[in-house]
Amino acid sequence: DRTGEITALESFATGVPIRQTTGLGLIVHGAFALAAAQIRQGLLRADRDGVEVHHLPWGPALCLVPWNAPAPMAAHKAASALAAGCPVVLKVSEYAPYGTRVLAEVLGEILPPGVFQLVMGDARTGALLAADPRIRAVSFTGGLAGGRAVAAACASALRPAQLELGGNNPLVVLPDADTGAAAASAAELLTSLNGQWCRALGRLIVPRPRLPELVAAVGERLAALRAGDPLDPETEYGPLVHSAHLRRVRDATENAGGQAISYGDMPGKGNYLAPALITGADLADEIFGPVAAVVPYDTEEEAVALANATPYGLEGYVVGADEERALDVARRVRAGEVKVNGSSVLSLHLFTPRPAWGLSGLVDEGTAETIRFFTGTRVVGVERAP
Repeated sequence: DRTGEITALESFATGVPIRQTTGLGLIVHGAFALAAAQIRQGLLRADRDGVEVHHLPWGPALCLVPWNAPAPMAAHKAASALAAGCPVVLKVSEYAPYGTRVLAEVLGEILPPGVFQLVMGDARTGALLAADPRIRAVSFTGGLAGGRAVAAACASALRPAQLELGGNNPLVVLPDADTGAAAASAAELLTSLNGQWCRALGRLIVPRPRLPELVAAVGERLAALRAGDPLDPETEYGPLVHSAHLRRVRDATENAGGQAISYGDMPGKGNYLAPALITGADLADEIFGPVAAVVPYDTEEEAVALANATPYGLEGYVVGADEERALDVARRVRAGEVKVNGSSVLSLHLFTPRPAWGLSGLVDEGTAETIRFFTGTRVVGVERAP
């Protein structure tokens, strides 16, 4: 009943247009329904030939969520841990705690005392919690530096850590791709959540002869976006989350080399940054904003090599008219998930894993996978003679 309030607070805090936070708000209550269904279907038992296989809770779990879509991520992690049988300590980003606080109020009305706890604070608070020996498992979504700090805190005690980190994600446009379809995918990937999401577009990899045409088509779509108040249902593109992040994205864009071209008219007040394409340079690292490099290629093999040319491996995208050829290219992209002719913020399937390769993370997330992360396995049975 309070999802509308949560989504409005998410927009207020993050700058993401309410038309996007409303869609993501379905996850807030949906996560609990999905987790409950998984338990009813026997996810935590996997018996084999009379031998009992139990997936048992590790114990108190720490869930750390960032600021770009905090309440949906908090709901997914908390619902999964609770379904596994773990008490939850949740820390949300200090930049956007408001929607998650409402979620905590609802859970506080339902759950016994101490089963769910919300903690406010910055990165230092997260570090203290991750180092606490009473915590038995940590699920973290955020940047690479934070993920490494969590991994280090868990390593000495050999506690499980689930890390979803950044991604410098490629979109490979094949030579036969429709210009409009390729431009629509690139623009959506560049500006969803105002470009502040780990699966956003980082590198647009295009056939060299089509570079000017595709840059123009993407730029036309970006320029047409309606920028404004994120709480206005008509707004398609909002401000970045805070002024320090705005400065970081601007500095990263200036230091990338090449030529950056910005598109669209932005409001004069607020942390607005016009989406931009950089030509003449590649991006070695994620900018985490509405900025992507345009990288030309001459052969399909070169396109795949360029897509795989970073240490990240979270998400990849391929656009092409020949679906079988596009799938063949997608199978060679080094990433946890590769979408062909798709660019939404949602996974390919509700019940497929959300993996990460390389510096993009450790341990799969997913509807079932995150629940199982919070458990260890115990096997019990009577040994029988062969």
